[in-house]
Amino acid sequence: MKKRTFLLILMAAIVINLSAQQKTTIIVPIPAEVNFSEGKSLLRANTTVAINQTNASNSAQYLETALNDRFGIRNDKRLRKRSVSINLNNSMTDKNDESYKLNISKWEIGIEANSEKGIFYGIQSLLQLIDYSTISNEAIDCQSIIDQPRFVWRAFMLDESRHFKGEKEVIRLLDVMAELKMNIFHWHLTDDQGWRFESKLYPLLTEIGGRRKDTQVGGWNSDNRAGVPHEGYYTQEEIRRIVKYANDRQIKVVPEIEMPGHASAAIAAYPWLGSSAEKVEVPAHFGKHYPTYNVSDPRVMKFLQDVTAEALELFNTDIIHVGGDEVRFDHWEQNPLIKKYKEEKGFSSFMDIQIEAVNKMSQFIASKNASMMGWNEILGKNLHNDDNISFSDPSQKIASNVIVHFWKGDLNEMAAAAKDGYRLVNSYHASTYLDYDYKTIPLRKAYMFNPIPEGLAAEFHKNIIGSGCQMWSEWIPTVEGMQRQIF
Repeated sequence: MKKRTFLLILMAAIVINLSAQQKTTIIVPIPAEVNFSEGKSLLRANTTVAINQTNASNSAQYLETALNDRFGIRNDKRLRKRSVSINLNNSMTDKNDESYKLNISKWEIGIEANSEKGIFYGIQSLLQLIDYSTISNEAIDCQSIIDQPRFVWRAFMLDESRHFKGEKEVIRLLDVMAELKMNIFHWHLTDDQGWRFESKLYPLLTEIGGRRKDTQVGGWNSDNRAGVPHEGYYTQEEIRRIVKYANDRQIKVVPEIEMPGHASAAIAAYPWLGSSAEKVEVPAHFGKHYPTYNVSDPRVMKFLQDVTAEALELFNTDIIHVGGDEVRFDHWEQNPLIKKYKEEKGFSSFMDIQIEAVNKMSQFIASKNASMMGWNEILGKNLHNDDNISFSDPSQKIASNVIVHFWKGDLNEMAAAAKDGYRLVNSYHASTYLDYDYKTIPLRKAYMFNPIPEGLAAEFHKNIIGSGCQMWSEWIPTVEGMQRQIF
C-alpha cells in the first residue's frame, strides 16, 4: 500500500469520527491545539512560493525538496506573495524541543520552533494538509496550530531476524514514520533464526548466522516447511546509510541484540557461546525452544560487550535494546559449571544469573554514555508458565538506570516499576502487535490505547516515556504481507 493512501485513510477515519465538530483537523496524530480562522490559504499544488528561513537552512532545503517532488510547488524567493517562513528561535522556551507553531493565513504560512526537531514536525503537518488538499481538491483552511508530543518515545519495531526485508523497504517505512512524527526505529536484528547486521569483529555472525536452510510455515505447531533457504544481512555501509536517512528525519535507530536468550544464530556461528556442548544450526522452527548464552563464562560476556560496543558506534545511538525475554533456563540447569556458578554466587534462582549478566551489560553500556533497554522479563518475573521449567523468584534486582520495555504480564507490575522510578515504554502486546489479526486488534482498539496504566498516580506518569508498535515477522515472509499487517 502506498504511504499516501494509508495516511489519507487515517485522515478520513479521524474526520468521520470527529464529524460532530464544526471543523476538524486531518493531521495525524491530532495536534495538541488547533484554532481555525476565516478564509482559505492560496497555497496549491503546481504553484510557486517563496521559502524564507531563519537559522534553519537544513529544514528549508528539506521542505523545498518535499514541496517540489511531491506537489510540484516551486521555490522562488523573489515572490512577494504566497510565502512559507521557517523560523528557528527560542520563542517556545516553555515547550519541549519537539514542539512547534504552524500558522496558515491566506498569503503566508509560518513555522516556528526552538529546535530542528520542532521545525521538522511542523513541516510534516503542513505537508499532510497540502496532501489532503491536493487529493480532495479543497483549499486549506486558515488556522493556527500549537503542537507538542505527549510522549518522548514513539516507536515502530521491525523484526528482520525472522524474515529479512532489505534497505529499500526500511527506507519506505522510515518515510511513513516521519510523516506520523514517530521518532524511534526499533530494529530487531538478532534472534534464533538470523543475525542481520555485519560485525567486523565476529564475521561468522552473518556468514553462518545470517543464513538458514529452511523456514517453518503454517503456524506455531506446524511441521511444514517452505522448502527454500532464507538469508540476508545489512553491511555496515548499508546500516550507516539507513541511520543517516533516519537521523535526517529526526528518527533515532535503536538496535536490538538479543541476550541471553534467542541466541541460536550466534551460537551456530560460534558454538563456544552456548550453554551446552551441542552444535546447532540456525533453526528453521519458530518459538522459544533454543540455546542460551553461557553468561557465566567471561569469554561470552566479552563477546556480548564487543558486539554491543560495535553496534553503539555503527548505529550512532545512545540506547541499545538487549532483549532479555523468553530465556530458557533448562540449558543452564543442565550445565554443571553453571549450576556450580549459581551456588558459588549464592543465587536463589537461575533468573539471578540473567539479572547479573544484564546488570553487567547495563554498566558497560553506561560506560559508553548510553542507556540499556530490555523487555520486562529483565525485572525478574516469570511471564511464561507454559514452559514447564522450574522457576523461583530471584534475590537480585535490575539496575535502576535501565529502560523497561513492557510487552506482557500484569499491568500492575508495570505500575509498580513506574513507582520504583524505572523509565518504561508500554508496548502491551494486546494493543500494539501488528502481526496480530484485525479481529484481535481492530483499528479503534489500537488508536485508543493509553500507554499509562489505569490507576497509576499522576506523580508517576512521567516515568511512562511512551509506546511502540511491533511488527514481528515469523509469519510475514513477504513485503506485501508485512505492509498489509502494518497499514
